[in-house]
Amino acid sequence: MKILVINCGSSSLKFELFESGKDLKSLAEGLVDRIGQKDCKLTFKGNKKNLGLKASSKNHTEALKLALETLQTKDIKKVGHRVVHGGEKYQKPVKIDAKVLKEIQKLAPLAPLHNPVNIEGIKAAKKLLPKAKHIAVFDTAFHQTIPEKAYLYAIPRSLYEKNNIRRYGFHGTNHEYVTHKVLNKSTKKIISIHLGNGSSITASQNGEAIDTTMGFTPLEGLPMGTRSGTIDPAIVLEIQKIKKFDRKKTDNYLNHKCGLLALSEISSDMRDIYEASLKGNKKALQTIEILSYQIAKHVGALAATLNGVDALIFTGGLGEKAFYVRQQACEYLSHLGVQLDKRKNKASEKIISSSKSKTKVYIIKADEEYQIAKHSQAR
Repeated sequence: MKILVINCGSSSLKFELFESGKDLKSLAEGLVDRIGQKDCKLTFKGNKKNLGLKASSKNHTEALKLALETLQTKDIKKVGHRVVHGGEKYQKPVKIDAKVLKEIQKLAPLAPLHNPVNIEGIKAAKKLLPKAKHIAVFDTAFHQTIPEKAYLYAIPRSLYEKNNIRRYGFHGTNHEYVTHKVLNKSTKKIISIHLGNGSSITASQNGEAIDTTMGFTPLEGLPMGTRSGTIDPAIVLEIQKIKKFDRKKTDNYLNHKCGLLALSEISSDMRDIYEASLKGNKKALQTIEILSYQIAKHVGALAATLNGVDALIFTGGLGEKAFYVRQQACEYLSHLGVQLDKRKNKASEKIISSSKSKTKVYIIKADEEYQIAKHSQAR
């Protein structure tokens, strides 16, 4: 049985085809990027070929059609979809029917950058693969084990009871994947650090999440590519006053105009910021310092909730590649027994802690697609 995994971004469609079994086997993978733009492109690896082609996909339906034509397979029985926000209702993967799709649409305001495009991907796949079983795998599901003391905000309880305002947590599919990669009898208290354009840190004990940095939406926590991360709520009111913003403009400002982009005044991409830092750009150097400091600060807080830590995991595009961020962040964590091997860290090896480090530090490649396929196979 073949399982197709779809992960939709605002202008992209990432896909991977798996053969089911005890050990899931990846058969092919690809990405249709810059959907609806002149420089739309398909990259593909599988069927004994690597492709990098210009494409003309105007929307996600056309992008998926191109992906299926490239895969050249009709034996797809299940389609696993990444859905960012499942609220409290969806604690496990679920088969997508009209009712489920409607509920996902209702949750769109809680993840405005993600759920709407996830819905586009679902509709496109159901249209092109009507006989397949479609499964929604939610980013929020892994964090449903977080206790009330961690997920309730100090605001009137009625806002939680009537409006479901609470901490949800995100990137759960990848946090679950990397945590279970290192979980064993001697490694039970784990902090996973997912760093990318969106970033979050999760504390897990015995394979279950107990706290995380993202909150009601993916805006809370670390400063991210274009997202502010945690700020004093009064700043939001002040921004509205100064800029004369309504709610929609404020939401757009905090999600698209802040974060690393605002701090560096260069780019939202850490690779560009790092290049500028090598040339002595002070704002670039400070941006790297601020991000590293905030990572360490949040790790320290989460380590307290675990009463110690057995392992740290860096994951996500930035987490896996930005050795300079890992180095600076871990320099603050010697009190947790963290000591990096500088050579291993710069080479981005799997284990980057030194032989003297009491806490092991790992780099594990994010693989949300594998985890989604695993959950889809079980449904």
